[in-house]
Amino acid sequence: MTDGNTDDLRSVRRVVVRGRVQGVGYRAWAEYTALKRGLEGWVRNRSDGSVEAVYAGPARVIGGMLEACRHGPPGAWVDVLDHHECIPEELTLRRPGERFSVLPNVDSSV
Repeated sequence: MTDGNTDDLRSVRRVVVRGRVQGVGYRAWAEYTALKRGLEGWVRNRSDGSVEAVYAGPARVIGGMLEACRHGPPGAWVDVLDHHECIPEELTLRRPGERFSVLPNVDSSV
């Protein structure tokens, strides 16, 4: 039974950030910021120059993370932030034993 408060509902969101987001420490910033907020997930560069991430945790906390992602670390310039709900199985890309992983680059044309 819930008290009607949706702030603590678990959410899993896939995020793609476009702009000047590679070569500026965006992935390290995303990992640090997500862990500081108690989120799980992963982040990686894509070959099209964007950064892709999956964040899992309370919907309210993910909302704050998405807002932070719109700015990113110093030196980043975010043009577009796309995000959508995804399935929890997306988290299986993390390395075993890690709450949050920085993954190898991926070819975004696949």
